[in-house]
Amino acid sequence: MSDEQSPFDKIAGKAKQAAGKVSGDKDLEAEGKVQETEGKLREAAEDAKATLGAVADRVKGSVDEQKD
Repeated sequence: MSDEQSPFDKIAGKAKQAAGKVSGDKDLEAEGKVQETEGKLREAAEDAKATLGAVADRVKGSVDEQKD
C-alpha cells in the first residue's frame, strides 16, 4: 500500500517554499521545507517497508524450500 500523501507533501512543500521566497515570508518558506521533508520521510519509510517485506518473503521461501 503506497502513501498517496507523500508526493502531494513534496510538491506542496516546494510550492510553499517558492511562495515564501518570492513574498519574503520566512515562516511560509520554513513550513514548506517541513512539509517537503515529511513527504520525503514518508516515502522513504514506505520504500523501507516494501524492501523488508520482500526480504521476509525471500527468507520464508528459502525456509519452505529447505523443509521439502
